Amino acid sequence: MGISSEHDLADFLVTYTRDMAVSDEDPGTILDRYFVPDFEYRNDGLVIDRQRMIDHVRPVRRNVDAAHMASGDRPAVEIHEALLSGDRIAARWTLRTRLRKGKTFAAEIYMFGHLAPDGRIQRIDQITRELTED
Repeated sequence: MGISSEHDLADFLVTYTRDMAVSDEDPGTILDRYFVPDFEYRNDGLVIDRQRMIDHVRPVRRNVDAAHMASGDRPAVEIHEALLSGDRIAARWTLRTRLRKGKTFAAEIYMFGHLAPDGRIQRIDQITRELTED
C-alpha cells in the first residue's frame, strides 16, 4: 500500500493519523504499512525512530477522545495541500482532536518527504505550529 498519487498522500494523512490515534491495531503493523523499516522521521527537529513512534502511540490512544474523533463533528485531519512529484511528497494540513478531558489540540503541519521505490515513506521532515482555537 504505497503512495503513488496526491490522493494516496491525502488518504495516508487521514488514515494513518486515525489508526495511530484510535485504532486497536498494533502500531508496528500500522507503521509497516506506510513506512520502510529504517525510516527517518523528524518533527520540529526531533528525530523519531520506530520504537519512539510506537511508544508515543500508547499515551496518544489514552488521551484522545475516540468517540469525538469518530463522530465526524469536525474533521480531525483537514488537508490544505498534498503534492507528489516523483518520489517527493509535501503536504500542508491541520490536525484537530479533542482530548478525553475536554481540551482541544490543534496544529498546522508542514510535511516534506521522500518515498522508497515501493511507495512507502523513507523520510519525513515536518514542522508543526500549535494553533489556539476558540
